[in-house]
Amino acid sequence: MVWRLLNFQIYDIFENMALDESIFQETIKNKKPPTIRFYSSHPAAISIGYFQDIRKEVNIEKCRKAGVDIVRRITGGKAVFHSDEITYCVIAGDQEKTFPPDIAGAYKVISRCIARGLSYLGINADLAHGSRAEAGEEFISCCFSVPSRSELLVGERKICGSAQVRKRGGFLQHGSLLMAFDPEKTASLLLPARAPEQIAKLKKTVTAINEELISPVDIQDVCLQLKKGFTDELGIELVEDTATAAEKNLKCELKKKYNDGHWNMKEKRT
Repeated sequence: MVWRLLNFQIYDIFENMALDESIFQETIKNKKPPTIRFYSSHPAAISIGYFQDIRKEVNIEKCRKAGVDIVRRITGGKAVFHSDEITYCVIAGDQEKTFPPDIAGAYKVISRCIARGLSYLGINADLAHGSRAEAGEEFISCCFSVPSRSELLVGERKICGSAQVRKRGGFLQHGSLLMAFDPEKTASLLLPARAPEQIAKLKKTVTAINEELISPVDIQDVCLQLKKGFTDELGIELVEDTATAAEKNLKCELKKKYNDGHWNMKEKRT
């Protein structure tokens, strides 16, 4: 099996979200093979889940003052602070039988690939077996506060948070893999405000790649091992390529939506 790889790139968060959705739509429309993307967002940004209320979850004024962009994803889940991290995106149509036809099944497959990639860096990550409900509500606005089932833990600390959207014809899964973690800054950008003891607890529940290694690695090294994790775990070939002309054109249209305050501020849509 040959899948497409869009290797590590840096764009602003609005362009990243628009490109992901454009690939998703084109994959479903044309029944294309799966695509994997690795990227980061600059400037730093917060992405909120599709069903979150931005006014209740994000300190909008603090983000504006800090130059932190805010965007609503099409995937579910909780808020993610995109800074010093790698975002991955896996997009596949229903015709791809590598993935079970349900959210949990696809989560497990992708998590095993990422775990294998991390193992090549010397990090032993395991799939979580609990759920957000079991962890309480203290940090429920933040994706990294507690693990969802089949997300990745190193020891008892979460290292990767993921979210998915499914439509008739395929799915898109986003995930954020931390290179480093700043609990104080992360907490300051989200609501409600965190007390010092809550921030200390957050630090105990979250880890990052360069916290787990004696010698730090760079993003390109991590992406190389993640690629190997997917190819070895799934027995696929990843061929590096670029977005198609149709995807780029659609991306330009979709970016207008992601830059639109109505899309980002509206509490919930169906």
